[in-house]
Amino acid sequence: MEVNQGFDMFTIIEKLFPLFFILVIGFILFIIFQGIKQWNYNNKQPKLNVDALVVSKRTEVSGGSNDSSASTWYYITFQVESGDRMELAVRGSDYGMLAEGDAGELVFQGTRFHSFTRKQQVN
Repeated sequence: MEVNQGFDMFTIIEKLFPLFFILVIGFILFIIFQGIKQWNYNNKQPKLNVDALVVSKRTEVSGGSNDSSASTWYYITFQVESGDRMELAVRGSDYGMLAEGDAGELVFQGTRFHSFTRKQQVN
């Protein structure tokens, strides 16, 4: 009697599981490495104080479906005197205190936001 050597799902899963596991671990390590690289880059940059204008604000929300909690990231785009624009991630409290059109002094280091102090409006 012949044994059917056709499609065997357990053999396929047995071969793919280690590959899937290695890919997931590799992806996690890649994300960690990128974060450390960005942190190190920012630490090597000088802390700059520049006059800037808040030109836009945006949020990014992830999660929140059904029973999971949502996470929100806050971003503000600043325009400096040269006309260059940069979008920096900020804390929610900083996001709430600034409005589009605010002018002031931006303090940043690489891609890391430190503070923004509004200038007093003279009427």
